[in-house]
Amino acid sequence: MQVYSFEPLAKTMAINSIIAYKNYISPHKGFSCPHRLLHGGDSCSDYVKTMLTNQSLTEALKSSIQRLQNCTQASITLTSNGLGCIVIPCCLPL
Repeated sequence: MQVYSFEPLAKTMAINSIIAYKNYISPHKGFSCPHRLLHGGDSCSDYVKTMLTNQSLTEALKSSIQRLQNCTQASITLTSNGLGCIVIPCCLPL
């Protein structure tokens, strides 16, 4: 009996979804990733794409959840800076 893994398909679908998001939604959404704004470096979508490319699916999910939690915290930090700007996190509150 041959055993099949869904991991390569799941990773490919996730990466392709991120690419579509970056090409079609991100340029029109009107806000930037709070984590990138506060700390510099990659946006969360670029980070997750990199993790999916370089790690197993389980490892990528764990590190991505932590990154999205950090992004939510970055949003809170940016909105509490007194500048009056509204920062929308690029992720759901996790």
